[in-house]
Amino acid sequence: MADATHALALAQKVKAAGLPTRVESGARAVEQLAGSAEVDTVMAAIVGAAGLAPCLAAARAGKRLLLANKEALVVGGPLFLDAVKAGGATLLPIDSEHSAIFQALPADRGTWKARVDRLILTASGGPFRARAPETLRDATPAQACAHPNWVMGRKISVDSATMMNKALEVIEAYHLFGIDAERIEVVIHPQSVIHSMVQYRDGSVIAQLGTPDMKMPISYGLGWPDRIESGARAPDFATLGALTFEAADSPAHRARYPSLALAWEALAAPPGSCAILNAANEVAVAAFLDNHIRFDQIYAANRDTLDSFQPRAPHDLAELLELDIQARSHARQTVRALAAIA
Repeated sequence: MADATHALALAQKVKAAGLPTRVESGARAVEQLAGSAEVDTVMAAIVGAAGLAPCLAAARAGKRLLLANKEALVVGGPLFLDAVKAGGATLLPIDSEHSAIFQALPADRGTWKARVDRLILTASGGPFRARAPETLRDATPAQACAHPNWVMGRKISVDSATMMNKALEVIEAYHLFGIDAERIEVVIHPQSVIHSMVQYRDGSVIAQLGTPDMKMPISYGLGWPDRIESGARAPDFATLGALTFEAADSPAHRARYPSLALAWEALAAPPGSCAILNAANEVAVAAFLDNHIRFDQIYAANRDTLDSFQPRAPHDLAELLELDIQARSHARQTVRALAAIA
């Protein structure tokens, strides 16, 4: 009886709000709601390629789109940006790194390429920053998910441990800001206080700082172009201590995080390669979390899948989804082969 009463009350609220009373179920319902005329702001935070279709629906409908789902750009790339432009949507990044870069860039987008020398994405280094690379084959899912600074879901926590999360962020930054891939850099900053930086042609660097709390980029997206109260604690510089940095491409870190370099490889490969890389990684991380493959085999699965495709440029969502299916199928075969030798 309680369930029936709750359902009736919910239906009455939906009707009073003017929302459609007949909606699809599952993924189609999310798309319908994201593009609904009654919605003005969409926060896109579905993990993985599953978030692409509702992001496209919101973009085509001209919404204020707060993008936390990096895969919409990693997988969708130009297709997604074309939808944003055609629909007149306002695209605001919510990932802390991309929000930081957006805050540090000039308001006039047309001057970005001429004035900016480099985009510098910061990375914490995750839970294995000081761990010997040769021991990572024995890393467990629990260890990989124990991020030192951020509380996140299991998939993104593993991505942080492999630095694939940062690789996806490099691809996202490339599409978001229109800066050449070779001018996007990653630096390891263990304290996660500087969220990212923009280096200008004159050598000056503008950085955005804050405590590691997602309330800040979310509030910035909600309030933009104004700033609203976020509820996050501001840094206390009297007690903050040292801010340190490490080169992500040092020999030790290259051995520790081989997945990071795949970002630039995928961007230089035929269109669609970034979607292939993302699909492979989702399959490989799921297999690791289910204890089917070792931690170091996540990279092996990603490497093999990326090397096995020479895709044609996808022209629409259907072609992107078909490419995603093919890449996942290959990655599953690779995972099964790796599991046999794990």
